[in-house]
Amino acid sequence: MNRFTNLEPKYVWHYFDALLDIPRPSKHEEKVIAYLKELAQKKGLEFRQDKVKNVVLKVPATKGFENAPTVILQGHIDMVAEKNSDVSFDFLKQPIDAYVDGDWVKARGTTLGADNGIGVAAALAFIDDPDAVHGPLEILCTVDEETGLTGASNLDAKILSGKIMLNLDSEEDGVFFIGCAGGANTITTLPVKQIGVSSKFRVYELKVSGLLGGHSGLNIIDNRANAIKLMARILKAAIKAKAEILLADIKGGDKHNAIPRESFATVAVNTKHIKKFAEALNNEFEKAKTEFATIDKEIKLEVSEFRNKVPKAINPADTRRVLNLILALPHGVISMSREIKGLVETSSNLATIRLKGKSVEILTSSRSSVSEALDSVLESIDSIVELYGGKTKGYGRYPGWRPNIDSPLLKKAVSVFRNLRGNEPHITAIHAGLECGIIMEKVPGMDVISFGPEMHGVHSPQEKLNIPSVGRFYGYLKTLLENIAREGL
Repeated sequence: MNRFTNLEPKYVWHYFDALLDIPRPSKHEEKVIAYLKELAQKKGLEFRQDKVKNVVLKVPATKGFENAPTVILQGHIDMVAEKNSDVSFDFLKQPIDAYVDGDWVKARGTTLGADNGIGVAAALAFIDDPDAVHGPLEILCTVDEETGLTGASNLDAKILSGKIMLNLDSEEDGVFFIGCAGGANTITTLPVKQIGVSSKFRVYELKVSGLLGGHSGLNIIDNRANAIKLMARILKAAIKAKAEILLADIKGGDKHNAIPRESFATVAVNTKHIKKFAEALNNEFEKAKTEFATIDKEIKLEVSEFRNKVPKAINPADTRRVLNLILALPHGVISMSREIKGLVETSSNLATIRLKGKSVEILTSSRSSVSEALDSVLESIDSIVELYGGKTKGYGRYPGWRPNIDSPLLKKAVSVFRNLRGNEPHITAIHAGLECGIIMEKVPGMDVISFGPEMHGVHSPQEKLNIPSVGRFYGYLKTLLENIAREGL
């Protein structure tokens, strides 16, 4: 199908439309890789692939510019697979159900995949665009960016020759990113004891939903509600009201890099305490609604009686211990940058929770542009977990990207932007994990900037892509590449 027949620039929208039809959640990129390989064969382009399946398509220079500097156009081909709980959707089989709504492209009930599909589409557009003038291009498509940057971390730099890289994985129009946070994940395992659920208990299901969620780096500064934290807070209020409850199940969140939008709990309540249980839940939820009224306006708490038998649940002491640990673990902004005004320096996201047999597993994802500050927050998590009798295991650490304000590429990019659009771009760093820092470590002397069109709500079903900004983004990218081809850096 072609959802964007009348949209410009047509080559960008053509390739974005094609990517929407190809299932490509993280760690399942084989279909989009096959598409890129077939595209390279069809267009007569050199195609390279490393052992972890990162792909490079080599686009020859415009005639007369064969000796211009090689520029790498880089994006990732995987997408975050998030959907609303009431939506039936198979990310491994179905195309994204995208549609145009005024100046925005949205998806029905799922993530859109504009992160980073639109960046990849813009790079692929240079294969076909007859008006584009550029030197040799290397379109680097990395895999598995969203679940730990593993494609970039295991990149074989031998598949590249360029030393100039334009990362097309940013989400603010008119903004150049010249640095990013590093990060690491922590798995917490908390052992719990279970007991039988007697007939004196009635079992209820709780669901917290309607939260915005969003990107755990970009949106952490918005102080959005965390559904897992909120569930623990509500249940803790019931315990403080002297209601005897047993936690039979708890789960929430789906991805390490997404703020949890929904959480679920199954709770056995002493029949003598049902009234105070209900009152405590309602009172605490009303407090939460007031607290988050200006940001999470659609927040909901649903409580229903559980009709199936629950043979076992976590004992009262460990139920309390689980809830206390959730509430004690850090979530949100921890510190702001001392160098760049308005930039988050260090944060942590309490990302997912699951009851697995006789233990509760909690995933936290922490970020910082200062490595030592990241060490500090990881140690804090470890210390808190140790106090509650659990264990932690870290994984997926990746480096940040230190800003270089004297970068020749940055100076060129600013000059071209100023001449094209008549104003200055905003230059900043991002509190999110871009692949730039990792790739730069593998290619010494590489010069990099990151930019892209306007997107909101990435990593959530509220993700949307601004149509006019795509035209501005591609027009600027086209002009910058021509300028580098004609003048170099």
